[in-house]
Amino acid sequence: MFLTVIVFIAILSVLVLVHEFGHFLVAKKLKIKVEEFGFGLPPRALSIKRGETVYSINWLPIGGFVRLYGEDEAGSGTVKVKTKKPVITDTSRAFFARPVWQRAAVSIAGVAMNFLLAVVIISYLFSAVGVPVLGDKVVVSNIVKNSPAAVAGLKNGDVILSINNTKIKEPNQLILLTKKHLGEKLTLEINREGKNEKVSITPRKTYPSDEGPMGVTISQDIKTVKYPWYQAPFLGTKEALYESWLIASGIATVLYQLVFFGVSPQGVAGPVGIAELTGQFVQIGPYAVLSFVSLLSLNLAILNILPFPALDGGRLLFIVIEAVFRRKVNQKFESYAHAVGMAILLSLIALITVHDLIRLFTGQPLLPKIQ
Repeated sequence: MFLTVIVFIAILSVLVLVHEFGHFLVAKKLKIKVEEFGFGLPPRALSIKRGETVYSINWLPIGGFVRLYGEDEAGSGTVKVKTKKPVITDTSRAFFARPVWQRAAVSIAGVAMNFLLAVVIISYLFSAVGVPVLGDKVVVSNIVKNSPAAVAGLKNGDVILSINNTKIKEPNQLILLTKKHLGEKLTLEINREGKNEKVSITPRKTYPSDEGPMGVTISQDIKTVKYPWYQAPFLGTKEALYESWLIASGIATVLYQLVFFGVSPQGVAGPVGIAELTGQFVQIGPYAVLSFVSLLSLNLAILNILPFPALDGGRLLFIVIEAVFRRKVNQKFESYAHAVGMAILLSLIALITVHDLIRLFTGQPLLPKIQ
């Protein structure tokens, strides 16, 4: 339990810090003033100032934040800055005063960094650990008692190489060939513990619906393929894009069912659910945890790019509106929109958390237990 909590906090911190570092990096590159880069959430515990930026460590050790100069307080088009001298007005390095493309770049930088983190992790796993892929062998995984397979002497783990000299490479091929020769004596070539053997079997014409003509359960073997380091980034990017599409499609389906049919979303997890899943992945091992981090990072990227106020996508939406109509959105309206959006998001998180707690105390699993 203690290890799960530590790993859970570490994962959330890494994901949010990577996200905020994207905003920080692009803002610095564009010479937008960064007032503070914080690890954790306030209240502040320690801080140090380097140049114009305060780097802080805060008491709540989850995530982090970046505070940009002129990000929110630009209602009048100017920002007041207190110095040793009298109060002055300075807009040259304020976020709100920068061109549309610069503000858009800063807004999407966090999403881009979360996507990049997922690509890096997936690429590493592809290269160092490998990817499970379907092989070209059909393996016997179960034998029904008194079935033709049992009579023929087939055993669990036997690899079926051919039927009547026709090579077998996948389960459906074996099933189709068998059904074409019901009641006929067939010769199976199998590999058992490294040695090739031949056995005779007669698939029955009548059989229970849950057994099949031979009375055998078969599966396709799975092998692990490792990719060279120079191929892994391209394959990792492709896989991250595919997973992102699946996540986006899932979110769209959940929203559609919720809005039009009032169907309560299933498989949606809040902090409690994510912590529960973290515990399962911790039990499997470090590579499983890394894979989980990449999935969470992609989820964070997709959720943040949604055009909803208070999210990066919401801020980007107002920037795009400004670019299209060539005038700034009323700052008070935008501020209220983000405030309402944040309230809605916090309410949803609270509701999902309550649902997770109820499910946890009633013993209902979030997902099937990971094996």
